[in-house]
Amino acid sequence: MDIYQRLGIDSGKAAQYSIVLDHLQRDRGRLRAKTTDGIEVRIFLERGKPLQVGEILQSQCGKWVKVMGAQEPVTTARCDDWFTFSRACYHLGNRHVKLQIANAEGEGERWLRITPDHVLEEMLELLGLSLKRETAVFIPESGAYSGGHSHSHAHSHSHSHHHSHAHDQNEHHHH
Repeated sequence: MDIYQRLGIDSGKAAQYSIVLDHLQRDRGRLRAKTTDGIEVRIFLERGKPLQVGEILQSQCGKWVKVMGAQEPVTTARCDDWFTFSRACYHLGNRHVKLQIANAEGEGERWLRITPDHVLEEMLELLGLSLKRETAVFIPESGAYSGGHSHSHAHSHSHSHHHSHAHDQNEHHHH
């Protein structure tokens, strides 16, 4: 089955098939996958708009295929106060990390989810969050993608390192 068309989340269509994709697969415009009952599917979509969990795709032959989220390894970080939580989101956002934030309103839970990464986990622990590695459907905030994260401009601030080296040398001159 070849798929070129997205019907979105609220198409009201009842899908005959479903495919289970992890967050990286949902991020790609083109991919091959198999439906849960083993039918080969080839997807050709415009890039830059990740597939959403629950979205319906329409195949060339008029069949409807629902996108499901795969269970994948994640690190879930929780904390008790909003200040710590917002600092964590800020630091992760600064690094252009894909993250999922609990969408509970009011006194709901405060948690965020990232793909497991030692450096980030250490940072979150230092900020005071408690971490748990688990398996879950990972649905990063779409904001992380907007402006296409393929552009390297997001990482331009890495050259601040050069300044710090120059700075070190100056310090040696003082001695």
